[in-house]
Amino acid sequence: MESSNLDKQFGRTADDPRYLDFQNSKPGSGLNKFSSTLTREHDFPAAQAMLYAAGVPNEHVLKNYPQVGIASVWWEGNPCNMHLLDIGKEVKRAIEGQEMLAWQYNTIGVSDGITMGGDGMRFSLQSREIIADSIETVTCAQFHDACITIPGCDKNMPGAVMGMTRHNRPSIMIYGGSINPGYSDLLQKDINITTALEAHGAYIYNSLANPKDPSQTKDDILSELEKKACPGQGACGGMFTANTMATAIETLGLSLPGSASTPATSPEKMRECKKVAAAIKICMERDITPRKCLTKKSFENALVMMMALGGSTNGVLHLLAMAGTAEVELTLDDFQKVSDKVPFIADLAPSGKHLMKDLYDVGGVPSVQKLLIAAGMLDGSTITVTGKTLAENVESWPSLKQGQEVIRSLDNPIKATGHIEILYGNLAPNGAVAKITGKEGMVFTGKARVFNKEHELDDALNKGQIPKTENLVLIVRYEGPKGGPGMPEQLKASAAIMGAGLKNVALITDGRYSGASHGFIVGHITPEAAVGGPIAVVQDGDVVTIDASKHRIDMDVSEDEVKRRFESWKPPRMTVTRGTLAKYARLVGDASHGAMTDLF
Repeated sequence: MESSNLDKQFGRTADDPRYLDFQNSKPGSGLNKFSSTLTREHDFPAAQAMLYAAGVPNEHVLKNYPQVGIASVWWEGNPCNMHLLDIGKEVKRAIEGQEMLAWQYNTIGVSDGITMGGDGMRFSLQSREIIADSIETVTCAQFHDACITIPGCDKNMPGAVMGMTRHNRPSIMIYGGSINPGYSDLLQKDINITTALEAHGAYIYNSLANPKDPSQTKDDILSELEKKACPGQGACGGMFTANTMATAIETLGLSLPGSASTPATSPEKMRECKKVAAAIKICMERDITPRKCLTKKSFENALVMMMALGGSTNGVLHLLAMAGTAEVELTLDDFQKVSDKVPFIADLAPSGKHLMKDLYDVGGVPSVQKLLIAAGMLDGSTITVTGKTLAENVESWPSLKQGQEVIRSLDNPIKATGHIEILYGNLAPNGAVAKITGKEGMVFTGKARVFNKEHELDDALNKGQIPKTENLVLIVRYEGPKGGPGMPEQLKASAAIMGAGLKNVALITDGRYSGASHGFIVGHITPEAAVGGPIAVVQDGDVVTIDASKHRIDMDVSEDEVKRRFESWKPPRMTVTRGTLAKYARLVGDASHGAMTDLF
């Protein structure tokens, strides 16, 4: 095995005993080349006895049928995930119809929407690693020949792909699909989860009102939004993190055409299950594995789609981690290169007015891919799990509907370049990620107001203590991967700022934002405060300038003054010393490399 550039970057060598290549265990020659380790002859009689007990009907099936694991991220307490068990059952039936054995199993999920703004959010990003660990563990321990994953919420998708990439056996991801829009009878308009979150800011600053009926109280309006923003199953409906990752993964070639934009409740989502059963057999016959799809070209394609559609800043974190797992070199600078040349053309929430359901109605993700391939922005030659190239997958797909307003034409973009800006400066020597749609301008200068944890800013907002009278750069620190721990999303704060109409405010953090966040926001500042990054010594009143046009984020503090401040700085005491978060904090890398835990 040759050393990759990634190995050199992280100090690994080709003969490193920490490599464990499960692909070397191939006693069989058919589609059951892994499972036949257990089922051939009588080498593992106890294993065969257990498989008969689990439902294998006879010796012919045991000896000849390949075994496919079906990993759903199902649990009942979240609309993104509540329906995934049913999708898994439909996949199981379809797999069995292809003369293969199908074994359903499950892994964990965390609801970002439910945990947002509380300590539960610290468990969200680390759930990505647990999901990847679970899929890798079951696939390799049980000698599955192939893997189908069914994620729904945003950390689910990269976690599933990272697990698939680690075991690198024929694999396909089915996205659980996005939710339909809600509807407010009081406001007489479509609403979604962001509506409820941003309404909270207006509620706090006493500006939540219904212009059509001034008699309605702010409590009446907020209660209505809470009850009706999420009408049923499916992931949050805008170009938030879940849909960003589903779109990227479809573009990477690991899910079927249309998977990312097909709504959760549509009949087509269930029909996708049957198509996946046929496709996984093609992958097994042709040995199409995740790492064959995950190439530098396919990742560049994913970045193009992310910029064109206005994807979440979390996409940067997750794509870096997925590429790192696949040992494909991808850096923050790659995101900037793509952002500089790809126009932002999607009028999708959170910054726009449409949802993924609207994109589905005008052609879906494949129609956008078709547009960008024709324009020479996407490389259509990359391989996919259908056995065809990306271009071949969308060749017969309908073009975007005439007259639609969801996706702008390339010569009339919302912004001539992408919305993701990678910033460097004396506040972020190793990089930071900004989401700048252009609506907020490209430059912001203000006085720093520092908060050492997200809850401190939330408390200040709840008390109406952030004034509208001067430009402020609100700084939330000690919320990075190690410092959080867990790098929690800060949608509660960013949504409150938008809802309150605080246009005089920018928000920066060594933590991260939800895909539903928008405004003048910068996250993923590295090094993070907990490990001694410069953000740790910013003081109230320091002047901070964010210049997206120059890709800079700086504080007006001299290098000598920064050194002086660090002389009296001490690393904070770890707030968590036992359990999964403590383990995560010890293992996790920095955000500029995807906050991975397996970089040795």
